[in-house]
Amino acid sequence: MSVPVELADLAERVEEFGRVAYLVTTNADGSPHVVSLEIGWDEQGRLSGSAGERTTANAKRSPVVTLLWPAPPGSPYGLIVDGNAESGGVESGVAIVPGAAVLHRTPAGDPSSPSCIRVLERR
Repeated sequence: MSVPVELADLAERVEEFGRVAYLVTTNADGSPHVVSLEIGWDEQGRLSGSAGERTTANAKRSPVVTLLWPAPPGSPYGLIVDGNAESGGVESGVAIVPGAAVLHRTPAGDPSSPSCIRVLERR
């Protein structure tokens, strides 16, 4: 079961979860690389943030990435955004075009609540 939320609500959800997220990229050997970063919206409507050399190189080589905002204490949902990294983001960083987003229920969430709530349908 999922509850649809308008595309415009993604920015509101990101604001609700805060400016710090985890970015998951893929190393050259296919293993995951996870970093935390401060993220915000740029003029092109992308989620942008400063990142290290390895993260930036990973995103250029393999642009399919995921952003994760863990559930705040006492909250039943975290926010997950899948997207594509593009060049031209902030200096020494990444810019991500959101492709899909869900609120994902944590183990602490009510099991009778939806496990995923779509925030942005996959494009």
